[in-house]
Parts: sequence; C-alpha cells; structure tokens
Amino acid sequence: MNRWARMTRPSTRIKISNEVNQMVRPRLHFLAFVLCFSALTCAQQAAAPTAPDQQTPAAAPQAPALAPRPSYAPAPVQGEGRIHLDVVVTDKAGKPIPGLELKDFALKDNNLPAQILSFHSTGATDEAKMHPVEVIVLLDAVNLGFQTVSQSREQISKFLRRNDGHLAQPVSIFEFTDDGVKVLLQPSMDGNALAAQLDKNNSGLRTVGRSAQYGGFERFDLSIKAISSVARSEVKRPGRKLLIWAGPGWPLLERVGMQSSAQGEQQIFNAIVDLSTTLREAHMALYSVTLGQPQLGTYLYQDYVKGVKTAEKANPANLGLKVLAVQSGGQVITPDNDIAGQIDRCIQDAGAFYTISFNPPPADKANEFHDLKVEVDKPGLTARTNTGYYNQP
Repeated sequence: MNRWARMTRPSTRIKISNEVNQMVRPRLHFLAFVLCFSALTCAQQAAAPTAPDQQTPAAAPQAPALAPRPSYAPAPVQGEGRIHLDVVVTDKAGKPIPGLELKDFALKDNNLPAQILSFHSTGATDEAKMHPVEVIVLLDAVNLGFQTVSQSREQISKFLRRNDGHLAQPVSIFEFTDDGVKVLLQPSMDGNALAAQLDKNNSGLRTVGRSAQYGGFERFDLSIKAISSVARSEVKRPGRKLLIWAGPGWPLLERVGMQSSAQGEQQIFNAIVDLSTTLREAHMALYSVTLGQPQLGTYLYQDYVKGVKTAEKANPANLGLKVLAVQSGGQVITPDNDIAGQIDRCIQDAGAFYTISFNPPPADKANEFHDLKVEVDKPGLTARTNTGYYNQP
C-alpha cells in the first residue's frame, strides 16, 4: 500500500456525522427509488426526450437523450447467451502488452475454471487503425467547482493539441451539467479542431439550487442518471469505448450504522445490477481522472469494489465513480495537476487489448453475482477486465 493509502485509510471505517445520519435515514428509501427509477427513465429518454414538468418539483432534472454519433467499429459477432470481455494486460510499469495468444490466458468464474470460447487480439495492426477504440472524455461540471471546471477544460484542450493535434483514437467530448449530459464534440481524430471548438464552448453553470443539507443527494442522483444515460446510449454502438470521467465523482453516501427497509435495499441492489450490466454490454471501461492532490478519503472507495451479492449488502457507495471504474476494467488515476497526462495514461489501454467470450453456467436465481478473474501465464503481467457479472436463470 502506498504512502497516501496508509495516511488516508484508517483501520476502522470512517463514520459519517450525526447530521448526515439524520438526513439520510428518512431519505434512503426515496434515494433508492430514484436510483431504480433513473434506470427506467433513461431508456425512455433515449427514444423520446421529454420536457421537465415545471409544476412538479423534481429531485433532479432528467438527462436528455444523447444525439446519434458515427460508428467506427464493426458489429461484434454475438453468441446467444455468451458473455464478452475486453481484457487489458499490463506489465509492472502499467504498459499494455500486445502479442499474447489464447494459450496464455485462463478464465475463472467464481474461482472455477471456465472455457474461453473465442479469442481476438487487437494491437498496433491495420485492423486496429481501421476500427479504433472510441474515447469519450466527459467533463463533470456538477461535482466540481466552477474554477476547477475551467482548469479541467484547459487541461482537456491541452491533451487534444498534443502531438500536433494527431489523436491515436477518435475522441468525443461530453459535458455533464445539472441539465444532464450533452455531446459537445462528435468523434474526431483531429485534436486541433476539437480543441478549437472546445475553447469556444462556454461551460454550463450549475442551475439546481442546493442546500448544504441536500446537495450531496442531488449530485449523487444526477450523476447516476448521467452515467446510466451514457452507457445505455452506447450499448447498441459496436466496438470498445473508454469513458474518461474528468472529475472526482459524486458523494459515496456510505450507509454506516443506518437502517433501511428491505424494499429500499432491493431497489439499490437493482440499480447496482442494472448499471454493472449496462457498462459491460456497452463494452465500456470507465476511468477516473482528477485535478488536484490526494486528500483524506481519496482511497475510501476501495472498501466497496467487491461485487454485491445480495440486496442486504447493497450500499449507495457501491455506485461510486471509482468503484465502477475498477469493476468495469478501467482505472482510477491518482489525482495530480496534469489531467492531460492522466488522459494519456488511460488511452494507452486502447492500443492493445484482447476480447474473449464464454458461456455463463446455469443460474439458480435472478441477479446471481459471479466473480470473474482472468489470469495470464506470463511472469510480471496483470490482466484487467470486468471483475464480475450478474447471471440470470
């Protein structure tokens, strides 16, 4: 464990304040309902966005549908009931390793060997250049202060202009505000053109009135709706995507020492299952990049990265940005003052990766969690992919 982890992770779980406890108890059931409801409304909005009702006060505005975007990759061949995984293999320095073969890989499902039914390697080949991985950089203007948003935009522009504006992958720019997620810039490999358009675009201001008491809940709700809408919009788009979230993420809302109804726990669990499954089916890996320095609580998310097996164990903190990043096979980049460099580190994962598939075993019940692990028979190499899935009968 590094120095910052030792400094910021106490031996006992951090307790939230009495004031927050008093706030959370009566609202936990409502929060769970919002999470569950968000997953349903996002699919409806993708077909036909609706205007918000001005007469009825809402917890947060609904995310608008994302505009159609061009596709760069061919549709993958899907086996009925088969699960497809994108796997990145890195060395000790974190550099992706190309050129491995099927015989180098082993897959374990709930710690039992599973047969790999298909294997495809993507590296620095003509095929990879013809059908590159798509990169989505999302600027979070909800969970950041206005000044930090402006600095983050400058860093994103700096990234786009690197290498004389020649991007290795098609990049699109999304912006997340209190009005939802919108596509600022369509996919392009011309970084200079993207940066020029980004510089002309003013950042959206936060419009939801937040009190000190309820601000965290609103940001949490808005953020879950946002990431759900992005993932759902990408499910039918073929190819692999890297979603790079520029911002620290939303409040974890730990449920420490709190009581909730069985129905509330079930609704939170359903939201966890839905978002985990949607990210995997979209072939989307999530990445967290943040401007600043590690602070108290930076590594608290590590307590929640294990898969949730039952509703009784469901916690809003299991829906944290960094938790989802680890579970999707992406990365959590240590905060510093160079987001452009952080984005570069994330995009390395697009240069070389492997796609495998397998058939899940019969499930005894709905939403049966299965732990996944891919092992590589080469010393010093580590495989990163989805850490689990929810199996269905």
